[in-house]
Amino acid sequence: MKYDPYRIIKRPVISEKATILTERQNKYVFEVATDANKIQIKKAVEELFKVTVTKVRTLRMPGKNKRVRLQVGRTPDWKKAIVTLKQGDQIELF
Repeated sequence: MKYDPYRIIKRPVISEKATILTERQNKYVFEVATDANKIQIKKAVEELFKVTVTKVRTLRMPGKNKRVRLQVGRTPDWKKAIVTLKQGDQIELF
């Protein structure tokens, strides 16, 4: 996989739980490429946001079955990363 930080970090995950993690524990949640590893995610976050990453945790999120009338489908599987920053560092998402 060719290293491109914009391909590795897709978008921030904005949810109630992610917001609480950000406020209380200085952790940020991102949707990342499914084939990215922790080292690549750490490099990408440090390069894009100019912060120091101390820890990266990843989770594979399974897609969900969805139905619209008689049509049955499935949302895609995706991967999320919970990134812990050094004390004092901060990412301005908005």
